[in-house]
Amino acid sequence: MADQLIEPDQLPHWVPGQLTVHSPAEGWDGLSVRGYRYAGSDVEVPPMRDYMIVAYRRGVTSMRRRVDSEWIHEELGPGDVSLLTRATDSHWVWPSDIEVVHVYLTQEELAATCRQMYERDVQDVELHDVVKADDPLIHRTAMLIAHEAAHGAAGSRLMVDALSCQLAVHILRRHAHVLFRETGGSGGLTLHQERIVRDYIHEHLREGIALDDLAAAVALSRYHFARRFRQSVGTTPHEFVVQQRIEQAKTLLQRTDRSLTDIACGCGFADQSHMTREFKKRVGVTPGRYRSEDRRKGWHRPSVARSQQSAIT
Repeated sequence: MADQLIEPDQLPHWVPGQLTVHSPAEGWDGLSVRGYRYAGSDVEVPPMRDYMIVAYRRGVTSMRRRVDSEWIHEELGPGDVSLLTRATDSHWVWPSDIEVVHVYLTQEELAATCRQMYERDVQDVELHDVVKADDPLIHRTAMLIAHEAAHGAAGSRLMVDALSCQLAVHILRRHAHVLFRETGGSGGLTLHQERIVRDYIHEHLREGIALDDLAAAVALSRYHFARRFRQSVGTTPHEFVVQQRIEQAKTLLQRTDRSLTDIACGCGFADQSHMTREFKKRVGVTPGRYRSEDRRKGWHRPSVARSQQSAIT
C-alpha cells in the first residue's frame, strides 16, 4: 500500500500549478510545505502519503470536493483552511484562480504527537473531511511555516519544530479521529522506550548503529530489546534502521544534486554499492533510476523552489 501513496513533490503531476515556496532541500522532520498559484481546475488526486492542510492565501472561489462518494460544496477565500486525511482518493473542482499554502504532516509525526498527548499507542489517525474550516490558528501557523521556508534565518529549524508541534496538537484536538491500539500485556517497548529508540536512530543514522547500542539506550539486554522492539514496531531493529536510511536517501535523491556516494555516506550505508543493493531490494529500482524517473516526471524542482521562494512575504 505504501508504494502506491504519492509524496508532496509528486502532487504537481496531478495538480499543475506555479510553485511559490518549498521546504528547504535538507528537509524538516515530519513536516513539509509547498506554496502554489492555481488556475481554475478539475483534478483527481491519488491517495497521499501525508496528511494535507490547505491554507487559502489569495483569491476567492467556489470549491467542490469529493472524498469517497459524497460531494461537498463551499465558498473559499483568504483565511480559510481545507483538511485532507492521508491514504484516500479525492476529487477537487474550482473555477477561479487561487493561491494556497500546503502543509504536510507525516503519519509518524502525527502518531508520535498523539502518543505523547494521550500516553497510549496509536493504531491510526484520520482527519475529518473538512473542506472549509474557520480555524484562524491553523491558517496563521501554515503562513508562518511558509514564511520560514522562504525567509528562515537563525533558529529557523527550532521555530518550525515548535510550529509543527502546535499544529499537530491543535489538529488532533479539533479535527481528527484517533484509533488507539488495544492494551494489555503485549510485551513490547513502552511508549517512552520507543521514543528513546527512534530519537537515537534519527540522531545516529549516518553512523554505524549496533543492536547493543539500541538496547543500551533503554537499558535492556539485546535479546529482550530485539523481541520487544519487534512486538512494538512490527519489524526487526535492523530492518527498521535500513528502512529509515532508505527514506532519508529518497528525500536526498529528490531534493538535492548530491552524488550517490555522498548520499550513501550521509545516510549511514557502508558505501554506494551497499545503498544500491538495499535500495533496489525495497524500492524496486536503483537510486540512480529512482532519481532519473523522479525528474523525468517533473516532480523534482529544487531550482524552481529556490528562485520562487521570495513570492511568499
